[in-house]
Amino acid sequence: MPPHPLLDTAATTTASASASASVESHLRRVGRIFTAFRDQDSGCVSYGVRLPDGERWFVKEAVTDGARRSLERAWAFHRAVRHPAIVPQVHRISVHGSRAVVMPWREGEVLYHSTAHGTTDRTAPGSPMARFRALPLPLVMRAFDRILDAHLAVEDAGHVAVDFYDGSLLYDFAAGTVHLIDLDEYRPGPFVLEEERLPGSRRFMAPEEFVRGATIDIRTTVFTLGRAARLLLDAGDAERAWRGSRAQLAVVERATREDPGERFGSVRRFAGAWAAARRS
Repeated sequence: MPPHPLLDTAATTTASASASASVESHLRRVGRIFTAFRDQDSGCVSYGVRLPDGERWFVKEAVTDGARRSLERAWAFHRAVRHPAIVPQVHRISVHGSRAVVMPWREGEVLYHSTAHGTTDRTAPGSPMARFRALPLPLVMRAFDRILDAHLAVEDAGHVAVDFYDGSLLYDFAAGTVHLIDLDEYRPGPFVLEEERLPGSRRFMAPEEFVRGATIDIRTTVFTLGRAARLLLDAGDAERAWRGSRAQLAVVERATREDPGERFGSVRRFAGAWAAARRS
């Protein structure tokens, strides 16, 4: 059997001494780049690649030191955590000193896209988030249930969520399926915050994520998931149009309390309370 152009180590570890060798040039040799995402605030450049046999893959290259550290962390995370909703990193490429990861291509639209030159308007008519929020409530609930189930796998593997937000959600409107992407900052927990703050969107972050010396643990993940529920099940960013029930809103309010000790003690307990609220 011939080597796979992307997944075979001999084919993807390029020893070329040419200064022009790059991840992008390698991808163009093995297939066709049908889309590229260059204007990213993550320090990465990503490519959609179609191989001669029709297979499509997503390749993410780190182009800054910070992005390289994130991809190293993400590689370890994906070795520890597997779930159907989490798009896995399945292989690494090294081309003339540049590193990239290979992932299966998934159909869908990112609900919120942040670029190096600013952010998009998630409330604009026709935007992915506005269209998601306009879906029938059972479809939104199903998407959040899948997000929650994925974080049960994160919890079971002893990891915590960092930098999860609506930009981590890839939604396929045709199939009604959500996938989780760019979980590069997820890490084993608990841990003590050694910086001034963690990376992430303020709209989803717990208070302790802004305090040097604070403990970041599974209750921080509970807060993030509570914020996700609050924002995904609302008709707009103003958080004045909650589409769920009062019982579900009470669960969200407990999950997002400022004091970590007053939140649910685990994602599993949060998920149990959420399920009970749906049945009430």
